[in-house]
Amino acid sequence: MASLSTGRQDSSTNPIDLLEELVSANEWRFDRTNDGEMVVEIGGNWCDYRMYFAWQEDLSAVYFSCLFDVRIPPQKRLQTADLIAMINEKLWLGHFDLCSEDLVPMFRHTMLMRGGNPSIEPLEDLVDIALNECERFFPAFQFVLWGGKSPRDALDAAMLEPVGEA
Repeated sequence: MASLSTGRQDSSTNPIDLLEELVSANEWRFDRTNDGEMVVEIGGNWCDYRMYFAWQEDLSAVYFSCLFDVRIPPQKRLQTADLIAMINEKLWLGHFDLCSEDLVPMFRHTMLMRGGNPSIEPLEDLVDIALNECERFFPAFQFVLWGGKSPRDALDAAMLEPVGEA
């Protein structure tokens, strides 16, 4: 991911404007629906991701979600919910959730931007962490959905760290 250490500290800066610069620098597809929202689509190693950013000025908060390009069959919803609960125990920042309307897994986090001086570095970190966590746990979702594994076995298999070279 391209970095944008701009050093800007303008109290009137909208964090979505900063994010648009980051997204443009990485040449990701995006749509800016209004001053306070942006949708970004990028390809990952396992699937495509749709990131959504919303600036809530009265709370000085940026809401962020990153949806997987994976639909959960209704009969796998409970197993997926169990898997998500186990994954969330492993996370330091953000959490995974299941979009109740579309049955799509997503990573979510709300970042407080108190002080009115948003900078790009924490936003870059948020995007980087989210994409890394989505890539890290995507196989666990696949193991549950299509591999017939239990949530515990799927998580254990996904967290297995390879050693050496093949």
